[in-house]
Amino acid sequence: MNYLIFGVLTTAVNFLVYIPLNRIISYLIANVISWLVAVVFAFVVNKAFVFESDGWDRKTILPQLAAFAAARLLSLGLEELTLLITVEVLQCNSNVMKVFAQILVVVINYFASKFVIFRPKR
Repeated sequence: MNYLIFGVLTTAVNFLVYIPLNRIISYLIANVISWLVAVVFAFVVNKAFVFESDGWDRKTILPQLAAFAAARLLSLGLEELTLLITVEVLQCNSNVMKVFAQILVVVINYFASKFVIFRPKR
């Protein structure tokens, strides 16, 4: 349930950055910038509130942040590809397709975070 709540908040952060930027720069560039802001937000809230992962020391955070960013980079690639195909090829609205792409990304990111990045130590 926490993942859902903070996932919605992360998506809101993403859109709060994306929509104004999309009006002044390319939707693909706006997407990358909004992704970066959302990833920083998501890492902090996922670590602290969703998966309640202990340890804020450098030894703990750096590997988690690297894994988190790597997983998010993969989802960014998926999102960019989805936007490129749906907006450029299929001529769909970029804001509508951003919503569609975000749904795909949220599902993928949940499984990456739960089973790879913030899994409990054994």
